[in-house]
Amino acid sequence: MEALQFLAAPFLLAILLVGIHAYLGLHVLEREVIFVDISLSQVAALGGAVSLFFAREDAGGGALAMTLSLSFCLVVSFALALLRHYEKSISQEALIGMTYALASGALILVADKLPHGAEHLKEALVGNILFVTWPQVLETLVIYSLIGLVHWVFRKRFWQASRGEKGLFWWDFLFYLLFGIVITFSTRHAGVLVVFSILVAPAALASRYTESLPLRLCIAWVVGSLGLLLSFGLSYILDLPSGATIVCTLTTVFFLTLLIRPRGET
Repeated sequence: MEALQFLAAPFLLAILLVGIHAYLGLHVLEREVIFVDISLSQVAALGGAVSLFFAREDAGGGALAMTLSLSFCLVVSFALALLRHYEKSISQEALIGMTYALASGALILVADKLPHGAEHLKEALVGNILFVTWPQVLETLVIYSLIGLVHWVFRKRFWQASRGEKGLFWWDFLFYLLFGIVITFSTRHAGVLVVFSILVAPAALASRYTESLPLRLCIAWVVGSLGLLLSFGLSYILDLPSGATIVCTLTTVFFLTLLIRPRGET
């Protein structure tokens, strides 16, 4: 019972992450910008690191960290939406990769000047999800629910934009704007690698076995939730870092399913 009480808030937050990221992962796969998540996560982590120059998180710097992380993400999101219309001359995947490299390099430079830079780098990668509080879970639930509602109401437009239909710049921008907000809050608790694994692994696995979008989403939700349940169990029983366990479990499950050929695949 003590273990269940300790893991209840982290596990519920992880389920919220799966709920929104499994859906967004299908959009990312459709757009063929697989690394946009990890790129924006690194940008958000950079914003959090920069905030530590001005205020410690335990001294009221949490709001500043969130503000800077969100601001950095939104600027990059707008740039990605704008540059998507120049894909013929500039590969968007190349831009995303260079954004990740720039944010990673800048994060290392910033962390090098911080008193506990190495610890901050580790937290930026795999987060500290075990220590989330119930108010943080509630905050995340409200934000993700609002963003999910916007996606549901305008789902046709968002999917048209993700499929590359012309004349939808502002829907592209809105997608990246909402995506940046989700990434900012997700990275704050779970870290870059955990967020990337939750976004891509369940969606990629589901996409191998069905063309139906609703069925893909259901499979991604189920696989992601079971993978997280297994991850938390392994982390508790074997005394392993929760973030790294989530990353290894979800990606391992995906690679194992590569051995199972979809029907009709030769």
